[in-house]
Amino acid sequence: MDRKPWDLAFLAEAEELAGLRRVMRLRLELWGLPGVVYAAQICVTELVSNVVTHVGHGTPCCLAVSMNGGRLRIEVSDPDLQGLPTLIAAEGSETGRGMTLVDGVADRWGVILRGDSKVTWCELSTGLQSSSDHVHGPQVAKAEALLGLCGLGSVPASARRERLSLVLGRELAIDLIVDLLYWLRAHGCDPDEALDCAQTHFEAEAAGSV
Repeated sequence: MDRKPWDLAFLAEAEELAGLRRVMRLRLELWGLPGVVYAAQICVTELVSNVVTHVGHGTPCCLAVSMNGGRLRIEVSDPDLQGLPTLIAAEGSETGRGMTLVDGVADRWGVILRGDSKVTWCELSTGLQSSSDHVHGPQVAKAEALLGLCGLGSVPASARRERLSLVLGRELAIDLIVDLLYWLRAHGCDPDEALDCAQTHFEAEAAGSV
């Protein structure tokens, strides 16, 4: 899977947080990383809230998301070079509380000073071996085995040495679904009902794995 870096300019306002969390969830689901959505949303919320609180409401910022090997990297940049985010462990202190949350869910975090901006970043473990890897699990392994039986053997040897490509996998998966729908209809079952049931099960299991 090709997970290309992306960025989004925004104004540091509390009203923007819900939208930023929604964008993060949608992007990570497209990247096949639903398991890190919750932690990523916490980090985005706290990094942006830190700017609102300590730099100022309405500050122009930029959210940048990329992969650093197998880690998800989240960056929030703002134009203030003075106040640096700090981690304060004092019980009952509101100052530094947001970075304490980030420190709790992220593998690591830090601050980079550039010529005209400050970048506060954090990285989350995804369990991947590389930025192009995909999440593993028994259902994914089972699906790849089925897709292999359905046509991967006809792929040139050079391509078989690599992981199942997204484009090829999508084509094979669609063909397999169509064949199964024909099988259901041939045995007197309603294909539409089966699709609805499968979609319901998938959404329930996917929600439970996040």
